[in-house]
Amino acid sequence: MTAWKQLTIYVSESDYWQHQPLHQVLFGIARQQGLTGVTIMRAISGYGKHGISRTLNELDPSSESSALPLLITVIDSETVITEFFSLVKDMLKDKFVTCQSIEVLSPLVTLQGQ
Repeated sequence: MTAWKQLTIYVSESDYWQHQPLHQVLFGIARQQGLTGVTIMRAISGYGKHGISRTLNELDPSSESSALPLLITVIDSETVITEFFSLVKDMLKDKFVTCQSIEVLSPLVTLQGQ
């Protein structure tokens, strides 16, 4: 039985790494490494450790924040998640990152090396 892990990275649309949006850089690295699954979700509102509220005002689209929260979810084996995180940890020094064991009930693909 495979031990699956889910790495969740909380960033903002305004976060950049070497003049590129951070979420795009992370997605590209995950893709290059052949990770099983990556999803980037844009939040409609949120706030973090600094208490700055970011929200999408659906009634007034012109007031849309350019810095809405993004959640990057990466799913793969523990070994692959550990390798991926070691590649990107310097980019995430001030970001909130969680990792948890998960149970996959219906995998769409098999893990690398399985």
